[in-house]
Amino acid sequence: MTVSIHPSLKVADEVWIAAALLHRERQECLDFSIEEIVERVQREAIHGALRPGVYVHVVQHCVANRPPNPGRYRMLYETGEGRRRLFRKGDAEHPDRKDAKTTPAWTDLPQNYGYLLAWYTNWCAEAAKHAVVNDPLLSLVGSGRQLWAEEHADGYVDRLRAGWK
Repeated sequence: MTVSIHPSLKVADEVWIAAALLHRERQECLDFSIEEIVERVQREAIHGALRPGVYVHVVQHCVANRPPNPGRYRMLYETGEGRRRLFRKGDAEHPDRKDAKTTPAWTDLPQNYGYLLAWYTNWCAEAAKHAVVNDPLLSLVGSGRQLWAEEHADGYVDRLRAGWK
């Protein structure tokens, strides 16, 4: 357990640190349970004792793709029921969270966690390299174009209407 009490640290920043540490330590995991993140906050003990607001921040306030209530951070992303990972640019987000905070400010982080911001930038860049570029449904756009290549709209409509009374 690391004990480096930082009384001014925001709960949201503490949650982000815990999630970032989990991602760094367990790179094979795509996401984490709410309980794992809360436990990591408690184990890290940056603020000292676990604050009551940590759980609600992991469940709601920090989650980009949930309606803000009232917190509107975009630090976490809900990947499934009870599952979270760090938010990355390009993730779906609730419209009322647009342009909200995604990471702690470097000056707000305890000094021994500053390296996490550089790690996060690299983590996001690496994930972007492996993102699915060709969406299977979007790749179908225009695929039937050759079927109508020689057809003119007016001629088609005239043919359909031929024989009508």
